Amino acid sequence: MVSLDGGARGTTAAARGHARRRRAPAAAPPLELAELNDRVGYFLRRLQVALFKDFIRTLAPMDVRPAQYSVLILVAANPGRSQATIGRALGVERARLARMLHELERRQWIERRRAAGDGRSHSLFLTAAGGKALARIKALAARHEAQMVELIGAKRRLLLLDLLREFG
Repeated sequence: MVSLDGGARGTTAAARGHARRRRAPAAAPPLELAELNDRVGYFLRRLQVALFKDFIRTLAPMDVRPAQYSVLILVAANPGRSQATIGRALGVERARLARMLHELERRQWIERRRAAGDGRSHSLFLTAAGGKALARIKALAARHEAQMVELIGAKRRLLLLDLLREFG
């Protein structure tokens, strides 16, 4: 039988103490980052991972990934634009975008229509269900953004946005 403190009933205090000592490794010194300490990409990636983890956790009720969110935002802001244009704006490769759009169509959040005058091209539109979903998604995204302000600070957030906007 196991007690509430995680120890087995009937074991001695010395045996439980020995088991705890085995489980807790000695604190290792922090890793030396060497050249990474001067690499913008390294720290941008670390920040991106932290942001994406929080985004995915915060938006879990809607099961939306960052790239899907971006597509929904652009489709809502630019109804009728081609999927190629949306893909280029987001830097998403054609095959990956097609899979993402298929998933968003399956969820009935977007609609692809053949573009007038070009049977090879598709125009993208948010559906009524997509509009309702996007309202909830935007509320969750705002919560995520507020959490990011707590993480990096309001002034740093604005500075970071200004710097990153210069690169597109």
